[in-house]
Amino acid sequence: MGEFKVHRVRFFDYMPAAIRAMAFNRRTERLALARADGALEIFNFADNYFQEKVIPGQDGRAVEALCWVGRRLFSAGLNGEITEYDLENLRPRYTVEAYGGPIWTISAVAYSLSGCVPCQVGCEDGTVKMFEVLEDRIQFQRNLDRQKGRIISLCWHPSASLIAAGMMDMIRIFDVETGRATHRLLVERGVGASKSKEVVVWSIAFLSDHTIISGDSAGKVQIWDGLTGTLARTHLVTKWDVLALSVSQDESSLVAGTSEGTVVQFQFLSSTLDGQNKDWVRTRTFKNHSHDVRALVHTETAVVSGGMDTQLVVRPLLDKVEKNTQESAMRKMAFPHRSLVCCAKKAGLLLFQFPDHLELWRLGESDGHGNPGDSLPVKRKPEKLIQLKRKGEDHICCSALSPCGGWLAYSTVTSFRLYRLQNNTISITKVSKLPKDLRSAHQLCFSTDSSRLFASSINSSVVVVALNQPECKYLHTLKPKSGSREPVHLLFASEDGKWLATANTACEVQVYNLDKIKLHCTVPVYGSCPTAIAIHPTSSNLVVVHADQQIFEYSLVQKEYTEWSRRLQKQGLHSLWLERDTPITHVTFNPKHPAHIILHDMFMFCVIDQSLPLPEAKTRLFNQMILRSLPEPMRILHRHAFKMCKTFQNLMCVRLLEDHSLVVVERPLLDIMSQLPAPVRQKRFAT
Repeated sequence: MGEFKVHRVRFFDYMPAAIRAMAFNRRTERLALARADGALEIFNFADNYFQEKVIPGQDGRAVEALCWVGRRLFSAGLNGEITEYDLENLRPRYTVEAYGGPIWTISAVAYSLSGCVPCQVGCEDGTVKMFEVLEDRIQFQRNLDRQKGRIISLCWHPSASLIAAGMMDMIRIFDVETGRATHRLLVERGVGASKSKEVVVWSIAFLSDHTIISGDSAGKVQIWDGLTGTLARTHLVTKWDVLALSVSQDESSLVAGTSEGTVVQFQFLSSTLDGQNKDWVRTRTFKNHSHDVRALVHTETAVVSGGMDTQLVVRPLLDKVEKNTQESAMRKMAFPHRSLVCCAKKAGLLLFQFPDHLELWRLGESDGHGNPGDSLPVKRKPEKLIQLKRKGEDHICCSALSPCGGWLAYSTVTSFRLYRLQNNTISITKVSKLPKDLRSAHQLCFSTDSSRLFASSINSSVVVVALNQPECKYLHTLKPKSGSREPVHLLFASEDGKWLATANTACEVQVYNLDKIKLHCTVPVYGSCPTAIAIHPTSSNLVVVHADQQIFEYSLVQKEYTEWSRRLQKQGLHSLWLERDTPITHVTFNPKHPAHIILHDMFMFCVIDQSLPLPEAKTRLFNQMILRSLPEPMRILHRHAFKMCKTFQNLMCVRLLEDHSLVVVERPLLDIMSQLPAPVRQKRFAT
């Protein structure tokens, strides 16, 4: 595998925000997720749960609810505004004031016969406001009967003729055509509850047979007859709050999320052999969270949950998937599927990206040499050089540090900043005159010699800027022939300065010739999104790793897949490699060993030796410890190309410096959990 001197970094205090809301688009299999800092994330469940898009947050934008209308995404929040998002340019498209105070919930009809999709929001002032989703905007239509008290939760009946609204101490049913409230369902305050303490109906579901299901702050899941307005059954599931409900598409299963961190499943089952007399029965309880479960989605095969502990959990339902398969494994997504760390490999500097600031650190130094696994004495400790606060309200969406450590750039959705660094005197100077084409960027990358900056812009284009000592100069814009409007999320400039590779969320990989300033080739489109790309410094072969864990190597000179890549695809990757549940986020190469490809995900880093045979299906993939104990002849017989290391965990970054030492940035999950607020107190045995 080779030996590396490792800088083990644990001073990146990355802290994800709590999950506030989720919405699942069943047609496209995309999950939209909103966090407490206003950021939105889009996960593609059809592509190995890859986080394909991130829309950065904004100060003051607190998203309380999300809603899909076709392929369009809307949010509402306590600032009283409805926002539609531009999913191609990764920013808010426009914002509409509802004029009803804080908005607690938003809901839309799954389909509409008229073509104009109705959407409604529940407001603080007691109004349910109806909006019409038009082709290019959302337009206010009318108010339903105003109520005395805020509207906390809403749900359409599948016929789109009725709406159920959860409030304080009650549920209202509205007739959409007349706008009048037809029923009032009073919610009990619970056994032993104070008479002065109101019950909040946090979540509500309206089924096709007119059954209404509610979850409230008294810890109850209640089943109501929506035709008569009577209570059919009460399930007490917790002493605390039931914060979220979600129903399966066939309405045979229901899940409820509580403030204790549990998710409770109910199923619509028959108590008799003839299949009659069906009732909602509590069947399972999942404990996958340490804090409040604020958001729930019930897909066809799994329960998706998120909340205060910041983790997105996908829990497959074992009666819906085949047991002991990859589909039956639970997934916990705690870290972003993109890098928030930049490394200046020539200067030994690290840049950490936070939503509201950047931190520049100088790596420490150690004395002497040691045996594998030894901790070397530190001669100079790591040093924080600069903390740079962003300007404006928009959060930072991307940042970059030049390899020489002399340039720093970052972008929000509305502005771009470029700075000149002097590391000897630890000074930073803003470049005031920027090209007009450089307004904002989705992704940033410097050339190896730090003479050029590449910024991905709208319509999958890349703006190229020359960096001079006092200022920067616009050179040209590189555009793909496909005309794709999807954002570029990966950029890589080759070591020799000749090639620039880009990848967008439409799974397109383009390679530009920077000498001729034109598109060189388009890699054949593969049906899974690229998660990491890199160009070999000597062979000019492009390595692409996808969300489904497949690896391809493409020759830029021959414009075809290499022999090694064809052999890999013909034999197939090892099953344990394909079953990994976190994507490869970075690829690099070892100049000392040209046949080595170095890549990593969240839980391991791997050196692929292209000179060795590929592992067979029955070969042990993680065999490094076994090989060490074998004599040399046997070791040669059993070794294969994939050499994996799991010494380091929760990896945010693995980079190779110019002196061939390795930088490993870890963010232990326990450190994140220790910074969370205290969970709801639960009684333990003998306490």
